[in-house]
Amino acid sequence: QVQLVESGGGSVQAGGSLRLSCAASGRTVTTLNMAWFRQAPWMEREFVAALRRSGGMMYAGDSVKGRFTVSKDNGKNTVYLQMNYLKPEDTAVYYCAAGTGSPTSSYLRYAATYEYWGQGTQVTVSS
Repeated sequence: QVQLVESGGGSVQAGGSLRLSCAASGRTVTTLNMAWFRQAPWMEREFVAALRRSGGMMYAGDSVKGRFTVSKDNGKNTVYLQMNYLKPEDTAVYYCAAGTGSPTSSYLRYAATYEYWGQGTQVTVSS
């Protein structure tokens, strides 16, 4: 069983930055595909970015490319989402997810790929 705990959310003005953390327990992040999703009120859950366990290749959703970066610290068993140049439309609850399978790259953006989810952390960007 894998437990994920997100932290680092908060309120920021447009153009600012935040870094979210996802601390994993029960399994090392080197054995997991890790991802971030977000969900705004009355919206579908949206893929943000993923980090493949082998090779560490990062994949980002179109709306955050060039602004958001996923990284991990194996020693801390933690994955991070660095969010720069934030926009009001980035306002959402952000969820960390972990998967044990071996999906092709195209499947990394689907929530069903991931078995484990954190509780979410709120990010609010004001204009």
